[in-house]
Amino acid sequence: MKRFHVHVAVADLAQSIQFYSTFFNTAPTVKKDDYAKWMLDDPRINFAISTRGREPGLDHLGIQVDDGEDLKEISLRLKQAQQPVLEQEQTTCCYAKADKAWVHDPQGIAWESFYTTGTATTYGEDAVISLQNNSACCASAVEVVPVTIGKKECSK
Repeated sequence: MKRFHVHVAVADLAQSIQFYSTFFNTAPTVKKDDYAKWMLDDPRINFAISTRGREPGLDHLGIQVDDGEDLKEISLRLKQAQQPVLEQEQTTCCYAKADKAWVHDPQGIAWESFYTTGTATTYGEDAVISLQNNSACCASAVEVVPVTIGKKECSK
């Protein structure tokens, strides 16, 4: 089963944790000095907030999947949508290890599809890249460069 994902950059983590805990009627599932996450079943959502982005607001949207096969299926569909896709294996981001596929929709909104494979003790290995690009997440701002091979366009 898939779970919708929303990541919001916030200015004041404590104030935002208090607001969302009241709104969702539950404490965060994960709480760090710069990050909090609620894994809710009603509605089925992975809702995360962090102080990692330069500007408060929506950082990215996504779909969390239960296994690697679902991630491959989504990645193939994203490629059919003719948008450059960045695929990552065993990356560290948001205190978790995951395989991911990133894409930007035609409006420029970053979408993350991911399969979480474990936890991590650090926010992420690409934190410097994310801070340079106004992103709260570790790889959504990484530029995906399309490459033409024969008649097919791929991403690298």
